[in-house]
Amino acid sequence: MWSSIDWSMLFAGFTNLTWQNIVMIVIGLVLFYLSIAKGAEPLLLVPIGFGVILANIPLSGMAAADEGGILNLIYHAGILTQIFPVLIFIGIGAMADFRPMLGNPFILIFGAAGQFGIFITLFIALAMGFKIPEAASISIIGAMDGPTAIYFSSRYARELLPAISVVAYSYMSLVPIVQPPIMRLLTTKKERAVVMSTSKTRVSKRVVLLFPLVAGIFGMLIAPMGAPLLGAIMLGNFLKESGVVERLSNVAEGALVDIVTLLLGLCVGAAMLGGNFLTTTTILILLLGLLAISLDTVTGVMLGKLMYWVTRGKVNPLIGAAGVSAFPMAARVVQREGQKANPRSFLLWHAMGANTGGQVASVMAAAVMLAILTGMGIMPLPV
Repeated sequence: MWSSIDWSMLFAGFTNLTWQNIVMIVIGLVLFYLSIAKGAEPLLLVPIGFGVILANIPLSGMAAADEGGILNLIYHAGILTQIFPVLIFIGIGAMADFRPMLGNPFILIFGAAGQFGIFITLFIALAMGFKIPEAASISIIGAMDGPTAIYFSSRYARELLPAISVVAYSYMSLVPIVQPPIMRLLTTKKERAVVMSTSKTRVSKRVVLLFPLVAGIFGMLIAPMGAPLLGAIMLGNFLKESGVVERLSNVAEGALVDIVTLLLGLCVGAAMLGGNFLTTTTILILLLGLLAISLDTVTGVMLGKLMYWVTRGKVNPLIGAAGVSAFPMAARVVQREGQKANPRSFLLWHAMGANTGGQVASVMAAAVMLAILTGMGIMPLPV
């Protein structure tokens, strides 16, 4: 009996371990360090890091590419079908509070300015030789919105999906590191020290209730291709603001988003297989993603400086940096940088308005990109 056993399968994980697997396992451990020791978005990085480690254990069958494996089945059912991003957006909508934006509508322009990096990066990626669908998918990283990046790239650049999703989520978590140097470089201490009014404009219950309906319908009519994401955000927000389905709202912003985030994080990490991930293309995507979010921050802050000049010093330019979709991390960064320059400055209310505006604007930017690709005859990949 003992002689018939294939002893080569014992310790087969060690004998089949490659240097790429080792590097990726180390990357998974680094993600644990960033999330636990540095507090960098642990809800995202812990599942991603664990998925990376699972995928790079040889013969485990736990990589997203391992046909029939448990994570392969979840990857196909949730990511390639775009179900996970849509479900997460329902939760985001339920967590979002549009009152700061509705009470100060001019702040919406910062949400629009925070998307310029997407389109600038698109042309740079095209100039570097990426095909149109690939360049468009890479540029969406600039939205600083992981679900949007996954939704877009799973439709048009599936081979780049692992790199794009990991880069997008990594930069979301690194907003507190990436944005502050740019903010300080582009502004003076006098500008950063501006104290904006802390009085909150009262927004009626009717306006708050009508906003997800009116904005959702209007936005989807402008760019119907973005209806799944924009509709999901507005559904989640309407559940919350209606006040009559508290149980559904609590599930959307709690259990639903937590479960989907866990599964999505594991699948994103499981797609990071050493031999496929450690490539020149991945490095280029990493650099282009950094460029995109940096340009978003630059354009937002520069618009803030313009508003500072137009209002004769009544608008703090730092608000512009919150016009990205990294909600609510970017708003917290603005608050912290403002208080470093002036402890009497409380920018969070204004920054949250710009941040929620950026959330909606990022979905609209992706919808516009989807419409352009469809208009060019570039159709989504089949599920």
